[in-house]
Amino acid sequence: MAVRHKCREMLSLMAKEQAFHRPGVIDASRHLLLSMNDIAFAGTGGLVAPADEHVTEIIAFARSWDQSAPLLVHCWMGVSRSPAAALVAALAVAPDQDDAELVRRLRSASPYATPNARIVEIGDRLLSRQGRLVAAVKAIGRGKDTDGNVPFVFSAVPDAEAQPGFPSPIRGEGGPQGRMRGTAGSEQVETPPHVPFGHLLPAGEKGEIETDPERPQDG
Repeated sequence: MAVRHKCREMLSLMAKEQAFHRPGVIDASRHLLLSMNDIAFAGTGGLVAPADEHVTEIIAFARSWDQSAPLLVHCWMGVSRSPAAALVAALAVAPDQDDAELVRRLRSASPYATPNARIVEIGDRLLSRQGRLVAAVKAIGRGKDTDGNVPFVFSAVPDAEAQPGFPSPIRGEGGPQGRMRGTAGSEQVETPPHVPFGHLLPAGEKGEIETDPERPQDG
């Protein structure tokens, strides 16, 4: 999917024991791998909780994204860590947008997303959202149950027509490879992007985020 959607940058949020393949079209210098478990509390045995340093790197990586192609964001299932990272990345590149409207776009893109609460809380604080992001995520509630094969495409910024100057969303595709281009298994690349097992923030003309599952292989 990285090849199909011409992604050139990728953000991976994975536990240490979760193996995956970096697509050949993604240069190692533009791939950020953050090791963390999908948990909301620190001090949980030997598990690694999302921390300030992780979210700080997400913000910096998003701001360094040139938005000339979709940004691929993925985790293992594409329903918790990557959706949360996609929200943080979206606010990092377009801080003037409304938090509630952003989160509603995420829910429209994926009925399954349940953004990791710890990543959301840290992102809210580091980006000085004053609780707005946390409140918006709580408002949409838990996503529907899924086996994880539900990729989707997600716009990082408001509609370009309604907000001149903002890049529009990039279309994405679903599947085990997780592409932010449509719903799982969909080839409807003319629809808005959705987030699957990972996430992508495409920019340029449409400014979107693309999410994928844990295995973003070429294809």
